[in-house]
Amino acid sequence: MYPIRPNERFAYQGINDRADFSWPNGKRLAVYVGFNVEHFSFGDGLGGCLGPVSPQPDVLNYMWREYGNRVGVWRCLDLFDERQLPLGAIINTSLYEHCPEVLKALHSRGDEMIGHGYTNAQRQSDLSVEGEAAMIQACQETITREWGQSAKGWLSPWLSESHHTPDLLAQMGFQYTLNYCHDDQPTPLKTAGGQALLSVPYPQELNDIPMVMHRQMDMKDFALMIQDQVEVMLEQAYCAGREQSLVMGIALHPYIVGQPYRLKYLRQALQYLQRFESQIWFTTPGAVAQAFGQAHFTRSSVRL
Repeated sequence: MYPIRPNERFAYQGINDRADFSWPNGKRLAVYVGFNVEHFSFGDGLGGCLGPVSPQPDVLNYMWREYGNRVGVWRCLDLFDERQLPLGAIINTSLYEHCPEVLKALHSRGDEMIGHGYTNAQRQSDLSVEGEAAMIQACQETITREWGQSAKGWLSPWLSESHHTPDLLAQMGFQYTLNYCHDDQPTPLKTAGGQALLSVPYPQELNDIPMVMHRQMDMKDFALMIQDQVEVMLEQAYCAGREQSLVMGIALHPYIVGQPYRLKYLRQALQYLQRFESQIWFTTPGAVAQAFGQAHFTRSSVRL
């Protein structure tokens, strides 16, 4: 038998065996929207597919993504403005070249910019250590120049990692990663250099790509998932004597939920969530990371 290789970034710890803490104002459930705005070269795509993958140039799937950046994103931003919801904007930095108006709109809303690579067609796991470091650094420099502050968080395109990704992120000043979808609370990660790095929960279930596209779920059902999720998490978060402060992320893409017939049900789901404003902290991943670091747990550095 071959030995099981562990993930050495964190040790196992069940959620019922942790010190207690609260989010700001004593709230127990943090909810954020991770709004993925993406771009790739014509003839070089890597994204969710509307139809069968065709030889490049794959006009059908490229133009579907482009619809999100030309139309869907503006429809979504109108909805988020209407609901007064902050966003964690997860962005390919090539958007600053392709459609800077979209990024300016996100900046003006006060949304958090989260690094998501230069292009969605490039997996970090395919890069050399030097190439990955150069890509992360270039993205950070672009966001810092255009946004006026450095990005604190990172989500790899397609959640692809090399064995060095967390170390490189920590070395370049990132405070958290969204790559690890293993928990409902943030997790301190070990890094080779001992720098502090958190994992902030990111959803693979409340995510329109795997649910709507891969499992072909109707948007009405996806909206119901969001409502069911918040009900159960609130019950857990506020269970008398067993309270747990949790994180609930919702991952959205404008070329999917920006379609008019889907946006209708997203609006209904967001309206439902906001019925519980007295119990929910509507926030961003960066604010979650900051609050976690200031709460009972400390983000002391841990070395591999």
